[in-house]
Amino acid sequence: MSQRLAHNVFFKCKDSSPAKVAELVAACHKYLNVQKGIAFFAAGPLCAELDREVNDRDWDVGLHLVFDTKADHDAYQTDATHNRFIEEMKPNWSKVRVFDSYV
Repeated sequence: MSQRLAHNVFFKCKDSSPAKVAELVAACHKYLNVQKGIAFFAAGPLCAELDREVNDRDWDVGLHLVFDTKADHDAYQTDATHNRFIEEMKPNWSKVRVFDSYV
């Protein structure tokens, strides 16, 4: 049995106004949950209420995907809708961090 792959992306925006954060979350929902092999999808803003010393708060939007297989993840990376998302949203990114793990 193959392992699922978790793909977590944290976006820091140049303009982190509520409108721009909401625009990025909406784009995640529009473009990044339509690919084959996605077992779990979620995207949303930083939870401002959680501000403990251990919380990393250097981001604005979190994207969380779990793929059925690594092959599904690899296909997602070159998918046309994924590339369109990057093209449209990248101008407002100041930093993007990606964390991939088998789960």
